[in-house]
Amino acid sequence: MSLFAIFAIVAGIIGIVGSIVPGLPGPPVSWVGLLLLYLDKGTNAAGDPMTMKFLLFWLAVTTLVTVLDYVVPAFFTRLTGGTKTAGRGALVGLFLGLVFPPVGIIVGTLLGAFLADFIIEDKGVWSSFKSSIGAFLGFLGGTGIKLISAGFMMYYIFVYL
Repeated sequence: MSLFAIFAIVAGIIGIVGSIVPGLPGPPVSWVGLLLLYLDKGTNAAGDPMTMKFLLFWLAVTTLVTVLDYVVPAFFTRLTGGTKTAGRGALVGLFLGLVFPPVGIIVGTLLGAFLADFIIEDKGVWSSFKSSIGAFLGFLGGTGIKLISAGFMMYYIFVYL
């Protein structure tokens, strides 16, 4: 096994972890794993090499997923009546919650959005609670699409070893 192949596997694993842990760019790191195998002339079981078209397709998917990861949480927060402040509060809570993963991430996201709308925007308890649920659902949605794409890329890293 070449050094490129070993680095590709490591990139795939980091990509999956990065899809869950905020701050690590999951899908882009997974795509780097595919790129390394392309540069290493990786082939599948039938002996067919990875094509540039295949690599560019996954680059487009990675770009789309990365953009959606920023849009989906804001969309869900707004959908449930949340403000921009709730979205920012959810993000702050998420980062503070990294101290106690995974429960801290969940509670931090919910509590950050709730407190931001309740204290800063002076919204009522129920309205702030709905905002926090929206922020959390957005976080789950963004995490889900990143995890799915990084998982598929990890699969293809193994296919083209």
